[in-house]
Amino acid sequence: MRRSRLVGYLTSLLLAVGTALTGAATAQAAQPAAAGGYVALGDSYSSGVGAGSYISSSGDCKRSTKAHPYLWAAAHSPSTFDFTACSGARTSDVLAGQLGPLGSATSLVSISVGGNDAGFADVMTTCVLQSDSSCLSRIATARAYVDSTLPGNLDGVYSAIRNRAPSAHVVVIGYPRFYKLGTSCLGLSETKRKAINDAADHLNSAIAQRAAAHGFTFGDVRNTFTGHEICSGSSWLHSVNWLNIGESYHPTAAGQSGGYLPVLTTAA
Repeated sequence: MRRSRLVGYLTSLLLAVGTALTGAATAQAAQPAAAGGYVALGDSYSSGVGAGSYISSSGDCKRSTKAHPYLWAAAHSPSTFDFTACSGARTSDVLAGQLGPLGSATSLVSISVGGNDAGFADVMTTCVLQSDSSCLSRIATARAYVDSTLPGNLDGVYSAIRNRAPSAHVVVIGYPRFYKLGTSCLGLSETKRKAINDAADHLNSAIAQRAAAHGFTFGDVRNTFTGHEICSGSSWLHSVNWLNIGESYHPTAAGQSGGYLPVLTTAA
Protein backbone atom coordinates (compact mmCIF):
# COMPACT_ATOMS: atom_id res chain seq x y z
CA MET A 1 0.00 0.00 0.00
CA ARG A 2 2.80 2.34 0.86
CA ARG A 3 4.57 1.46 -2.40
CA SER A 4 1.37 2.16 -4.35
CA ARG A 5 0.92 5.53 -2.67
CA LEU A 6 4.56 6.42 -3.31
CA VAL A 7 4.25 5.53 -7.02
CA GLY A 8 1.07 7.59 -7.24
CA TYR A 9 2.69 10.54 -5.54
CA LEU A 10 5.74 10.43 -7.81
CA THR A 11 3.54 10.12 -10.89
CA SER A 12 1.52 13.17 -9.85
CA LEU A 13 4.69 15.10 -9.13
CA LEU A 14 6.19 14.28 -12.51
CA LEU A 15 2.98 15.28 -14.29
CA ALA A 16 2.92 18.58 -12.42
CA VAL A 17 6.56 19.28 -13.22
CA GLY A 18 6.02 18.35 -16.88
CA THR A 19 3.03 20.66 -17.14
CA ALA A 20 4.98 23.50 -15.55
CA LEU A 21 7.92 22.99 -17.88
CA THR A 22 5.66 22.80 -20.92
CA GLY A 23 3.95 26.02 -19.89
CA ALA A 24 7.29 27.71 -19.30
CA ALA A 25 8.61 26.55 -22.66
CA THR A 26 5.48 27.80 -24.40
CA ALA A 27 5.76 31.17 -22.70
CA GLN A 28 9.44 31.35 -23.55
CA ALA A 29 8.76 30.50 -27.20
CA ALA A 30 6.12 33.21 -27.42
CA GLN A 31 8.21 35.79 -25.62
CA PRO A 32 10.64 36.96 -28.32
CA ALA A 33 7.90 38.03 -30.72
CA ALA A 34 5.73 39.91 -28.25
CA ALA A 35 8.12 41.12 -25.56
CA GLY A 36 9.51 44.62 -25.88
CA GLY A 37 8.51 47.19 -28.44
CA TYR A 38 7.69 46.81 -32.12
CA VAL A 39 8.53 49.53 -34.65
CA ALA A 40 7.22 49.35 -38.24
CA LEU A 41 9.25 51.36 -40.73
CA GLY A 42 9.20 51.76 -44.48
CA ASP A 43 7.20 52.73 -47.52
CA SER A 44 3.62 52.34 -48.77
CA TYR A 45 3.79 48.53 -48.77
CA SER A 46 4.24 48.71 -45.00
CA SER A 47 1.97 51.67 -44.33
CA GLY A 48 -0.87 49.88 -46.13
CA VAL A 49 -1.64 52.05 -49.15
CA GLY A 50 -4.33 50.22 -51.11
CA ALA A 51 -5.81 48.48 -48.07
CA GLY A 52 -8.17 51.30 -47.03
CA SER A 53 -9.13 52.11 -43.43
CA TYR A 54 -6.45 54.77 -43.17
CA ILE A 55 -5.69 56.32 -39.81
CA SER A 56 -6.76 59.94 -40.13
CA SER A 57 -3.87 61.27 -38.07
CA SER A 58 -1.37 59.67 -40.47
CA GLY A 59 -2.29 62.11 -43.24
CA ASP A 60 -0.52 61.54 -46.55
CA CYS A 61 1.45 58.65 -45.05
CA LYS A 62 -1.77 56.62 -45.33
CA ARG A 63 -1.16 54.19 -42.50
CA SER A 64 -3.89 51.59 -42.51
CA THR A 65 -5.41 49.53 -39.72
CA LYS A 66 -5.42 46.71 -42.30
CA ALA A 67 -1.67 46.93 -42.95
CA HIS A 68 0.39 43.93 -41.87
CA PRO A 69 2.30 45.78 -39.10
CA TYR A 70 -0.96 46.93 -37.51
CA LEU A 71 -2.47 43.44 -37.80
CA TRP A 72 0.63 41.83 -36.27
CA ALA A 73 0.62 44.25 -33.35
CA ALA A 74 -3.08 43.62 -32.73
CA ALA A 75 -2.47 39.87 -32.64
CA HIS A 76 0.69 39.86 -30.50
CA SER A 77 0.29 42.84 -28.16
CA PRO A 78 3.89 44.10 -28.03
CA SER A 79 4.68 46.34 -25.06
CA THR A 80 4.73 49.32 -27.45
CA PHE A 81 3.87 49.73 -31.12
CA ASP A 82 5.20 52.59 -33.22
CA PHE A 83 3.97 52.76 -36.82
CA THR A 84 6.10 55.25 -38.74
CA ALA A 85 5.98 53.73 -42.25
CA CYS A 86 4.88 56.29 -44.83
CA SER A 87 3.62 56.27 -48.38
CA GLY A 88 6.29 57.27 -50.89
CA ALA A 89 9.18 56.82 -48.46
CA ARG A 90 12.69 56.32 -49.77
CA THR A 91 15.70 55.24 -47.76
CA SER A 92 16.53 58.90 -47.12
CA ASP A 93 13.02 59.49 -45.71
CA VAL A 94 13.36 56.55 -43.34
CA LEU A 95 16.65 57.97 -42.07
CA ALA A 96 15.31 61.50 -41.75
CA GLY A 97 11.93 60.90 -40.17
CA GLN A 98 11.09 57.34 -39.11
CA LEU A 99 13.76 56.10 -36.69
CA GLY A 100 12.81 58.15 -33.63
CA PRO A 101 10.95 55.39 -31.76
CA LEU A 102 13.84 52.91 -32.00
CA GLY A 103 15.71 52.23 -28.77
CA SER A 104 17.23 49.65 -26.47
CA ALA A 105 13.76 48.34 -25.56
CA THR A 106 12.83 47.69 -29.20
CA SER A 107 12.63 43.94 -29.76
CA LEU A 108 11.17 43.81 -33.28
CA VAL A 109 11.57 46.04 -36.34
CA SER A 110 9.98 45.49 -39.73
CA ILE A 111 10.77 47.50 -42.85
CA SER A 112 10.04 47.55 -46.58
CA VAL A 113 12.03 50.12 -48.53
CA GLY A 114 13.94 50.41 -51.79
CA GLY A 115 11.22 50.40 -54.42
CA ASN A 116 10.81 54.15 -54.44
CA ASP A 117 14.58 54.68 -54.56
CA ALA A 118 14.62 52.58 -57.72
CA GLY A 119 11.86 54.68 -59.31
CA PHE A 120 9.01 52.20 -59.01
CA ALA A 121 6.23 54.73 -59.68
CA ASP A 122 7.93 56.09 -62.79
CA VAL A 123 8.63 52.59 -64.07
CA MET A 124 4.96 51.65 -63.81
CA THR A 125 3.79 54.93 -65.35
CA THR A 126 6.15 54.43 -68.30
CA CYS A 127 5.10 50.82 -68.78
CA VAL A 128 1.38 51.60 -68.61
CA LEU A 129 1.42 54.61 -70.92
CA GLN A 130 4.26 53.95 -73.35
CA SER A 131 5.59 51.29 -75.71
CA ASP A 132 7.27 47.99 -74.91
CA SER A 133 10.67 49.41 -75.81
CA SER A 134 10.17 52.48 -73.59
CA CYS A 135 9.08 50.23 -70.72
CA LEU A 136 12.11 47.96 -71.11
CA SER A 137 14.44 50.95 -71.31
CA ARG A 138 13.05 52.45 -68.10
CA ILE A 139 13.32 49.12 -66.33
CA ALA A 140 16.95 48.81 -67.46
CA THR A 141 17.66 52.18 -65.87
CA ALA A 142 16.02 51.06 -62.63
CA ARG A 143 17.99 47.80 -62.59
CA ALA A 144 21.23 49.73 -63.06
CA TYR A 145 20.33 51.89 -60.05
CA VAL A 146 19.57 48.79 -58.00
CA ASP A 147 23.01 47.43 -58.86
CA SER A 148 25.03 50.60 -58.38
CA THR A 149 23.39 52.83 -55.77
CA LEU A 150 20.65 51.07 -53.84
CA PRO A 151 22.93 48.70 -51.85
CA GLY A 152 24.72 51.63 -50.24
CA ASN A 153 21.42 53.33 -49.43
CA LEU A 154 20.10 50.16 -47.79
CA ASP A 155 23.33 49.74 -45.82
CA GLY A 156 22.86 53.23 -44.42
CA VAL A 157 19.34 52.47 -43.24
CA TYR A 158 20.14 49.03 -41.86
CA SER A 159 23.19 50.29 -39.97
CA ALA A 160 21.14 53.11 -38.45
CA ILE A 161 18.48 50.65 -37.31
CA ARG A 162 21.06 48.41 -35.65
CA ASN A 163 22.79 51.33 -33.97
CA ARG A 164 19.55 52.64 -32.50
CA ALA A 165 18.01 49.27 -31.64
CA PRO A 166 20.95 46.98 -30.83
CA SER A 167 18.82 44.16 -29.42
CA ALA A 168 16.04 44.17 -32.01
CA HIS A 169 15.19 41.36 -34.38
CA VAL A 170 14.88 43.06 -37.78
CA VAL A 171 12.65 41.71 -40.54
CA VAL A 172 13.19 43.20 -43.99
CA ILE A 173 10.07 42.65 -46.09
CA GLY A 174 10.33 42.30 -49.86
CA TYR A 175 7.95 42.99 -52.74
CA PRO A 176 5.63 40.67 -54.69
CA ARG A 177 5.74 39.82 -58.35
CA PHE A 178 2.96 41.82 -59.96
CA TYR A 179 1.68 39.69 -62.82
CA LYS A 180 0.60 36.15 -63.51
CA LEU A 181 2.17 35.28 -66.85
CA GLY A 182 0.93 33.08 -69.66
CA THR A 183 -2.72 34.04 -69.38
CA SER A 184 -4.94 36.33 -71.40
CA CYS A 185 -5.41 39.60 -69.56
CA LEU A 186 -6.35 43.11 -70.58
CA GLY A 187 -3.75 45.80 -70.10
CA LEU A 188 -0.01 45.47 -70.43
CA SER A 189 1.65 43.18 -72.97
CA GLU A 190 3.24 39.91 -71.88
CA THR A 191 6.63 41.47 -72.65
CA LYS A 192 6.02 44.28 -70.18
CA ARG A 193 4.58 41.98 -67.52
CA LYS A 194 7.56 39.64 -67.63
CA ALA A 195 10.04 42.52 -67.51
CA ILE A 196 8.26 44.01 -64.49
CA ASN A 197 8.25 40.64 -62.69
CA ASP A 198 11.94 40.16 -63.46
CA ALA A 199 12.66 43.64 -62.12
CA ALA A 200 10.83 42.79 -58.88
CA ASP A 201 12.98 39.68 -58.53
CA HIS A 202 16.11 41.72 -59.15
CA LEU A 203 15.11 44.25 -56.50
CA ASN A 204 14.26 41.52 -53.99
CA SER A 205 17.64 39.85 -54.54
CA ALA A 206 19.48 43.10 -53.86
CA ILE A 207 17.45 43.77 -50.70
CA ALA A 208 17.86 40.20 -49.43
CA GLN A 209 21.63 40.34 -49.91
CA ARG A 210 22.03 43.54 -47.93
CA ALA A 211 19.65 42.32 -45.21
CA ALA A 212 21.69 39.14 -44.81
CA ALA A 213 24.91 41.15 -44.63
CA HIS A 214 23.52 42.95 -41.58
CA GLY A 215 22.24 39.78 -39.93
CA PHE A 216 18.60 40.68 -40.64
CA THR A 217 15.84 38.31 -41.72
CA PHE A 218 14.43 38.71 -45.23
CA GLY A 219 10.69 38.16 -45.52
CA ASP A 220 9.96 36.97 -49.07
CA VAL A 221 6.31 37.54 -50.02
CA ARG A 222 6.54 36.17 -53.56
CA ASN A 223 5.37 32.70 -52.52
CA THR A 224 2.37 33.91 -50.55
CA PHE A 225 1.30 36.10 -53.48
CA THR A 226 1.64 33.27 -56.01
CA GLY A 227 -1.81 32.72 -57.51
CA HIS A 228 -2.89 36.19 -56.40
CA GLU A 229 -1.01 38.35 -58.89
CA ILE A 230 -2.69 40.74 -61.31
CA CYS A 231 -4.27 38.66 -64.14
CA SER A 232 -4.70 35.66 -61.81
CA GLY A 233 -8.45 36.14 -61.40
CA SER A 234 -7.91 36.37 -57.63
CA SER A 235 -5.60 39.35 -57.36
CA TRP A 236 -4.34 40.70 -54.05
CA LEU A 237 -2.88 43.68 -55.89
CA HIS A 238 -4.61 46.68 -57.38
CA SER A 239 -4.10 47.16 -61.10
CA VAL A 240 -4.29 50.71 -62.48
CA ASN A 241 -6.86 52.57 -60.40
CA TRP A 242 -7.69 55.74 -62.30
CA LEU A 243 -9.99 56.98 -59.51
CA ASN A 244 -7.23 56.67 -56.90
CA ILE A 245 -4.01 56.42 -58.85
CA GLY A 246 -1.86 56.19 -55.72
CA GLU A 247 -3.34 52.78 -54.87
CA SER A 248 -2.31 51.29 -58.22
CA TYR A 249 0.01 48.29 -57.92
CA HIS A 250 -0.33 48.14 -54.15
CA PRO A 251 -1.68 45.27 -52.03
CA THR A 252 -5.36 45.16 -51.20
CA ALA A 253 -6.50 44.44 -47.64
CA ALA A 254 -6.47 40.75 -48.57
CA GLY A 255 -2.90 41.14 -49.82
CA GLN A 256 -1.85 42.64 -46.50
CA SER A 257 -3.55 39.96 -44.39
CA GLY A 258 -2.98 36.98 -46.69
CA GLY A 259 0.27 37.89 -48.42
CA TYR A 260 2.30 40.02 -46.01
CA LEU A 261 1.09 39.15 -42.50
CA PRO A 262 1.96 35.41 -42.64
CA VAL A 263 5.49 36.26 -43.80
CA LEU A 264 6.01 38.76 -40.99
CA THR A 265 4.52 36.37 -38.42
CA THR A 266 6.85 33.55 -39.49
CA ALA A 267 9.91 35.79 -39.69
CA ALA A 268 9.27 37.58 -36.40
